[in-house]
This record gives sequence, C-alpha cells and structure tokens, in this order.
Amino acid sequence: MQPTQTITKLINRLWHHISSRRRWQFGLLLVLMIAGSFAEIISIGAVLPFLGALTDPARIFGHSAAQPFIKILGLTSADQLPLPLTVAFSLSVLMAGAMRLILLWVSIKLSFSVGADLSNSIYSRTLYQPYAVHISRNSSEIINGVTVKTSEVIFFILIPSLTFISACVTFTAIIVALISVVPVTALAAIGGFAAIYAFIIRLNRNRLRIDSQHIARESTNVIKSLQEGLGGIRDVLIDGAQETFCANYRNADQILRRAQGNNQFISQSPRYGIEALGILLIATLAYVLTQQSGSIAKTIPILAALALGMQRLLPNLQQIYWAWSTIHGAQASLQDVLELLDQALPDHANQPAAKPLPFQHRISLKQLSFRYNQQSPWVLKNLDLTIAKGSRIGFIGATGCGKSTLLDIIMGLLQPTDGTLEIDDQLITAGNHRSWQAHIAHVPQVIFLADSSIEENIAFGVHKDRIDHDRVRQAARQAQLADIIESWPDKYLTVVGERGVQMSGGQCQRIGIARALYKQSDVIIFDESTSALDSDTEEAVMQAIEALSDDLTILIIAHRLTTLRNCTEIVELGNCGILSHVKMGATGCNISKSGSNDDQKE
Repeated sequence: MQPTQTITKLINRLWHHISSRRRWQFGLLLVLMIAGSFAEIISIGAVLPFLGALTDPARIFGHSAAQPFIKILGLTSADQLPLPLTVAFSLSVLMAGAMRLILLWVSIKLSFSVGADLSNSIYSRTLYQPYAVHISRNSSEIINGVTVKTSEVIFFILIPSLTFISACVTFTAIIVALISVVPVTALAAIGGFAAIYAFIIRLNRNRLRIDSQHIARESTNVIKSLQEGLGGIRDVLIDGAQETFCANYRNADQILRRAQGNNQFISQSPRYGIEALGILLIATLAYVLTQQSGSIAKTIPILAALALGMQRLLPNLQQIYWAWSTIHGAQASLQDVLELLDQALPDHANQPAAKPLPFQHRISLKQLSFRYNQQSPWVLKNLDLTIAKGSRIGFIGATGCGKSTLLDIIMGLLQPTDGTLEIDDQLITAGNHRSWQAHIAHVPQVIFLADSSIEENIAFGVHKDRIDHDRVRQAARQAQLADIIESWPDKYLTVVGERGVQMSGGQCQRIGIARALYKQSDVIIFDESTSALDSDTEEAVMQAIEALSDDLTILIIAHRLTTLRNCTEIVELGNCGILSHVKMGATGCNISKSGSNDDQKE
C-alpha cells in the first residue's frame, strides 16, 4: 500500500477516474443544489408575513412592501390577508420539501451509477493485468476491492461528498436568511455551534484514520477467511478444523465491526447535544425578546423564523460533520480502490480480437532466462530451444525445475527476464503477444469449471448465444467425453456445479481437454492435464489428439512416461536449463537417461 494521502488528494484522484458524462451530471446536480437552497430561503422568509398575518394582519396590510401583492390579489381589508399568505407559506414549504426529495433521489442515483462505473473499471483493469501481476497478489484483495470497497466508496465517499456539498450550499443560504432577521443572535449561534463541531473534529480525526485502516485491512481478511474455509471444505471436514477457520474469521470480523461501529457513533453522536443546545437557545431568546418588546405579537414571527431556520440549519450542520467524518472513516478503503483504478490498461484492451501471428515454421527460445523478481533465484538461465511446427514435445524433470514456467513463457503469459521468445524469427513482445496467443489452447492440471452447463464450460469465454453446438459435440467426442454426456438426462445442458463439484476428477480433466479442442488452435499445451485419467482413457484421448492434424503442435508436461511415448522429442529440465534433449525415432526411443519407469514422478 502507498503512503496515506490526504483526503483532498484522494478525492481529486477519484475525480480523474469519473467519466466526462458523469462530471456533466455532477454539474447539473450542483445547479439543482443551488436551486434547493433558494427554496429553503423562501420557506424561511415566508414564515414572517404568514405569522404576522395571523397575529397582527393590520400591521402587515399597512406595510409598504406588501402593497404590490395586495393590489395584484385585489385585497380590500386586512381580514382577507391570512388565507393567501397561508397558501403562499404552504406552497413554499411544499416546494422546499420537493426540492429536498429530488436532490436526494438524484444524488443517490448518480452515486450508485458512478459506483457501478468504478466497479466495472476495476474489474476490467484487473482482468487485463499481466499474468505475473495476478500470481503476485492475493485474490481476496481483488474481490474485496471490486465488491466491498467499491460499495464503501459509494456509501462512504460519493454520497457523503454530495451531501457535504449540498449541506454547505443550503447552510450558507440559511445563514444569510437568519442574519437578515436576527443578525446578532444568528451569528452568535452559528459561531458557537461551529466551534463545538471544530472541537469534535479535532478530537476524532486520529481515531477515524486508525479505524479506516482497520476496515480496509480486515474486510480483506474476512473474505480471505471465507475463501480458505470454503475452498478447502473437504480437508476442513476431514480434519475437523472448523474451529480454526471460524476463529480466523471471527478475529477479523470483530475488528472490522468494531471499527465500523466506532465510525458510526463518531459521525452521528454530536447531533443530540447540538439539538438540545438549539432548543435552549430559542427558549432563552424567546424570554429575552418578550422582556424587551413587551408584546408577544411582535416576538412570535421573529421566534418562528429563528426556530424554522434552526430546524433547517442544525441538520445541515450535522450533515456537514457526518459527511466529513464518514469520508475520513473510509479514507484507507478509498486509497485501496484508487490503487486498483490506477492499474494501467494495455493497448489491446477493449479492442477486437487480435489477428493471429503468422506461424509456419518454428518456436525459438534464445538465451532465455527468467526469475520472478530481483530477489528471487533464477528459474531458467540461458536456455536455448527450437520447437518445429507440428512436433510433439514432452517435458520432464523434478518438481520446481521450471517446466510450467517455461510453458507460461511460451504461451506469452510471462515475459522473459533476459533472452527472447521468437515465432518464425519474429520477436514476441508485450505489443504482439495477443496475436501469438490466438494460436494457443491450454489444458492445465487443475481445470477451472464455472457453475454453468457443460456446453458453456467447453465453449468457455464464448457468449451463450454464440456457442457453436456442433463444435462442442465434436470436441467432446475427441476428448472421449461425448458418450458420458449424452447418457445424462440434460446432456450438454447438465450443470457441473461450482468448480465442477458434481463431476469426477477425470470428467473435469476431459472437459478441460474438450475446451482446448473447441478453440481449434494449432498449438495445444498440456500441463499435467491427463494425470487424473486412467491409462486407457489417457491413451484414447492422446490418440484422438494425434489424429487431428500434422500441423498441430503439442507441448506436454507429464509425470508418466507412457503419456509421452508418442512425442517426437523429450526435453528434460533441471539446474535452470536443459539436462537432456532426445529426439524420438519412428519406432520410439528408450528414455533410459531420464528413467524408464512408467510411474516415474517429477
């Protein structure tokens, strides 16, 4: 995490991630806020003539400022004043209430729309990050950022920010109105209330900062605890480890809830004391005015205007403080969200699918070296390898020797630290790796299955309405899976369950193989993807793949040498490089250098 920035800088950074369309809508909302403040002034100002007409209509009827309206309405006596002034006051109050309702609706709608934009932007930017970025961070941080922390930005940053602006505009308008009625009292009251809130802000600033950090950190830990407990549910049940995972969840959740509760109390508690002080102020002023003037009729309109003004003023002052404290309470979460929003998008983002790179002859690795960062050891060092198109290459070696890393580099998922990856002598870079990946289908050891139908899982990443059903069935047949699927009641519409929980390990592997075959790519990479298959099924699958095309290039990592017996070359990796490279003859080859046991492990 970056060093904590001031909330002003963070909101300024957030503003740069808001689209021009949303900024224009914020501008219109500001105009609406100003209009709402005028409605508040009118409703407060209307109380003076209204109550004056009720208590002393003759005085209002004879006032010079009332003459134009009296002529327009055609009034002939003071007794006729109360009805039109009652209607005017009622309309002003209804107008102010309607403006507040409209402001609330527009503010909430705009806040949630912006929140949706930010959430989509974070998810999109995250998916477009290089593979090296994804393997270097915890998925809990991303899930928390896209869901929980983006919601916090809506509820604790955007809505409070709009509330803060609206309350400031209305607060200023009400102050102007009150000062015009009772200047000395209004200034004294406003100054006193402002001083109280300033003291509360100074008292709670540090507590809010600490709680915001707890909320940002522990909300991630809560999701992490859920993922780990539910993701390893079989081991949890077998080992009886429920209490350990519940304790991890409980510890994170308690700190999170406590910090959230602290912030809620800090943001809402001052209003009760301030409201009580406001009532005491009005009671004191009522006593003073009646003692000075000696006439309750003259005092009531002034007191009513002040009471109505305070009734509008104090909630706005509380809203300003609430918005300030709420925003500061979510400061750390906002910074985490901004770090995700600041992720750079590659040039190919949101562009049409890349046109495949020409691939007619060879894949070349030249003096290739790789390590994950400056502090980690070399995984591969000065490796040279040429893979002819149409060849079948098997990779073997001890665990951790770099087999999967090498294939990740060939697939363009990882960039070499040194050296080059070339296709037909064309260098693969960050700018053209998508064109190379258009040739590749990958079958990993652990197949990810979405909680959807078998058909959708085979055509993974293709919109449901665009799935080629014939290609799905053909891929299933080639993966030796069609007979099983077609024996089920729902056939290809059978739902596999979350992460394939309703499928056997072998069935999941074959769906992964069918997925690769559905792509009809000319380079297929198997990363121990047949390990869950029995020998007969594995042989049938490999024979089906062999029969596809002589131009199909197949790269296989396997721990059983029987899986590699149809390979044209066997590459043994170790000590950051190639230990042996054996080219197979037409009748096969005895791979004694690497061992001949069919069950040899890595």
